[in-house]
Amino acid sequence: MTPPQSTLPPIIAAPGNPGRATQLRGILLLLMAIFTFTLMDAIGKYLATRYHPVQVVWVRFVANLAIVALVLAPRLRSTLATRRPVVQLFRGVTQLGSILLFFSSLQFIGLAEATAIMDINPVLITLGAALFLGESIGIRRGFGIAAALCGALIIIRPGAGVFQPAALLPLIGAFTYAAGAILTRIARSDSTATSVLWSALVGSVLASFAVPFFWQPIAPQDLWAFALLGLFGTVAQALLIRAFALAEAAAIAPFGYTGLIWAGLWGWLFWGTLPDLWTVAGALIIVGAGLYVWMREARAMNRPT
Repeated sequence: MTPPQSTLPPIIAAPGNPGRATQLRGILLLLMAIFTFTLMDAIGKYLATRYHPVQVVWVRFVANLAIVALVLAPRLRSTLATRRPVVQLFRGVTQLGSILLFFSSLQFIGLAEATAIMDINPVLITLGAALFLGESIGIRRGFGIAAALCGALIIIRPGAGVFQPAALLPLIGAFTYAAGAILTRIARSDSTATSVLWSALVGSVLASFAVPFFWQPIAPQDLWAFALLGLFGTVAQALLIRAFALAEAAAIAPFGYTGLIWAGLWGWLFWGTLPDLWTVAGALIIVGAGLYVWMREARAMNRPT
């Protein structure tokens, strides 16, 4: 889904201008969304050490579908109608895959490490848009993509004695997430509500086929975690959609990297772990590359045509 674009350059409107206030509201909503997403991820890590990730992901999608269906109940049938059913189906598959891969990795690696590796997805989206949508990439953006991949390799350190194969899971998840974003652009003729409903529906149906093979009884003391998992996932998604509807993507997207800070904080508070120097170095490279690519996109977006 492509959010509506403002005619104002990102975050440079004159003081008192309504456009500036709208951009700032978009930034605030994005910050809240990222904070909520990382809380969901922390709960997912807790649950993934006690239950199979398929069961955890199933609860997340079913709760998401229930809340979305409740909100859209008066117009559920019309919202479900789509001009691109095949695209929406594969969008749902990629989003399910991304979440399942991420939660699976949390059984073996830290929340900060998994989050840092997944954060290469913005530059992968740029690469995918060039390969499949015909968007220009250029040498500078190509350098940013290569730098982000190098940052991920520094964190994963293949061939090193500390290499953890599970670190490949969020890396693959970043690719599936980017694929879903490209499919979202292709399906942009559908409304935001339609795309959200299809994602929740496809994820719930596919996970329901698999969950009987991995189901185990939920302990009463874990009910709160499953409830918060679905609630946080739905609230975060709603905040994210609203943020990109209010403000330009190039203006607010870099603030998504605040998730690295929260992931590191939750890892320290709840599990007493801190990212090592290699993870910090790799994360800084990924963030720098992502910011560089977004700056290029912002300049291109605001260049007179």
